Amino acid sequence: MKNLFQDTIVAPATIPGTGAISIIRVSGPKAFAITDAVVKLKSGTISAANGYTIHFGVISSEVPVISSEVPVISSEVEKSPAILDTVLVSVFRAPHSYTGEDSVEISTHASAYIVSEAIRLLTEAGARMAEPGEFTKRAFLNGKMDLAQAEAVADVISSTTEASHRVAMNQLRGGFSKELEGLRAELLEMASLLELELDFSEEDVEFADREKLAGLVDGTLKHVEKLAASFRQGNMIKNGIPVAIVGAVNAGKSSLLNALVGEDRAIVSAIKGTTRDTIEETLQIGGLTFRFIDTAGIRESQDQIEKIGIERTFKKISEAEVILGVLDCTLPAAEFEEDLRLILGKTEGTGKSLFIILNKADKLSENDINNFVTLANKIVICTDTKTVIIPLSAKTGSGLEELKSALSASQKELLTAESGTIVTNLRHYEALTASAVSLRRTAAALRSGIPTDLVAEDLRAAIASVNLILGKDLGLSPESVLHNIFAHHCIGK
Repeated sequence: MKNLFQDTIVAPATIPGTGAISIIRVSGPKAFAITDAVVKLKSGTISAANGYTIHFGVISSEVPVISSEVPVISSEVEKSPAILDTVLVSVFRAPHSYTGEDSVEISTHASAYIVSEAIRLLTEAGARMAEPGEFTKRAFLNGKMDLAQAEAVADVISSTTEASHRVAMNQLRGGFSKELEGLRAELLEMASLLELELDFSEEDVEFADREKLAGLVDGTLKHVEKLAASFRQGNMIKNGIPVAIVGAVNAGKSSLLNALVGEDRAIVSAIKGTTRDTIEETLQIGGLTFRFIDTAGIRESQDQIEKIGIERTFKKISEAEVILGVLDCTLPAAEFEEDLRLILGKTEGTGKSLFIILNKADKLSENDINNFVTLANKIVICTDTKTVIIPLSAKTGSGLEELKSALSASQKELLTAESGTIVTNLRHYEALTASAVSLRRTAAALRSGIPTDLVAEDLRAAIASVNLILGKDLGLSPESVLHNIFAHHCIGK
């Protein structure tokens, strides 16, 4: 494999000071020579070492700048008071490394001073500091992975639940890429038939039945649309399921948020309208991340700031996947019913999961609680809303575990969905959506007798959108596409 880069990069791969050791990565054509200039081994040199081997060495505080490809360094560690650290050096020879280049990983003690000094010495010896995501960027450009897999690296690192980890690992191991490659092959086959027609256009030769070809486009379109539709699930798996906590003022919404996350995240007060803006916290339940959003109480208000908060409440209801409708069950039955109907009026017909929380249940007898459950059921049964009713006390924590179990059960399809291909990346979703638009135009053009050159143009656009996900045949400077993608990776990756 021909390396595309002439410079050698260095960066910390771990956060200094947070564990027993830190790892410094060096990658590029002079990775071994630069490391030899900084690390003295007990015997031999890194430049002469085999790949996939680990070597003990010492870093001293002063290192000469290398003047040749392979510096001559004494095989014996000189006894000197200026020792910075003792280290282990892992050797990876091209092309059998993460980046596809000659690479080393230097394991030091986890001191921020040691790491910064070691990196200073390495840069003085000829390396430069890596940009965010540059190691993974080099792995992509050197053909070690496609662009979808490269983006999955960041998702694997940031995954916080079992579901998000499985989806990211499936993409990193090429599951998504394999499916896209299959789609791309289908599109290229169809495009080749149209291109043949264009080559023999003067002879009026048709290489494919238009209706049959349109049927093939329809099948590919359904596949693309299915992948694009999975983004809704993928986004929830990756970023969390949005749960809006709504209800009348003083129903206990902020108290419920605090009880769920186990800390006083929201201000709780008997003064009506205390919550003016949305407050968001995340919690892992049953292998999934839930994003709980405390909202302003729903009521008529003349306060301009509170009115803005209430408008945001309605917006969060529309954006949420799950609604927790909090009711104060110490209120008279008529007020309780009015508040419940207000919540139902904002959620009915949306298809969202609604949990009716009968809060402050610790202040009622079991018989009174059952009466409120019966009343709520009578009202809810007349709607088309998927509803679960749970008596709960945000103050004592009674009913919290039942709520968490019910939330987990309501999203159980997300726990099994990751066995298939799930789109979690917004860029991929947008590219798939664009490809679907082009395929619809292609199918319509084939059936309406539009000239072959125009049909081929739409099909090329569909292929280009899939290529954009995989990073193939971009047809433009790699930097124009790759900069924004890898800028979101961490420095050492």
